[in-house]
Amino acid sequence: MNCLIRPVSETDFEAVYQFINALEDFVFPKASQQAIFLENLSNPKHIFLLAEINQIPVGFISCHVQNLIHHGGLVGEIQEMFVLEQYRSKQIGKQLLDELKKIAKEKNILQLEVTSSFKREKAHAFYEREGFPNTHKKFVCKIFLQ
Repeated sequence: MNCLIRPVSETDFEAVYQFINALEDFVFPKASQQAIFLENLSNPKHIFLLAEINQIPVGFISCHVQNLIHHGGLVGEIQEMFVLEQYRSKQIGKQLLDELKKIAKEKNILQLEVTSSFKREKAHAFYEREGFPNTHKKFVCKIFLQ
């Protein structure tokens, strides 16, 4: 299923907010989420893309880019990726990822990375199909609990 992939704009907050709540199965406080969204969107090192079908948002991806010493250059880390359930398995996620890879090449990003919760087994299979082998473990120490 073909869709339009475009950069996220400030007016897309409501869609992204709903996507994040669904992704995390948690309703975040709207005001603080909007502040974080606007801050991240204003950072030129971040890449935010929205997938639309008939001008209806159906998915998005966000990537934060850092210049990392241990890689000797730019590395993009996918922070969030979400596609509405009724549009999954229709190549929307692949189109989002393909556009992100294209932008990464244009920006001379050395590699893209993604971390995914153990419970998201379908996401793991998707990323592996898309050229992201499972090469690392992630260790997390929560400082503040929500």
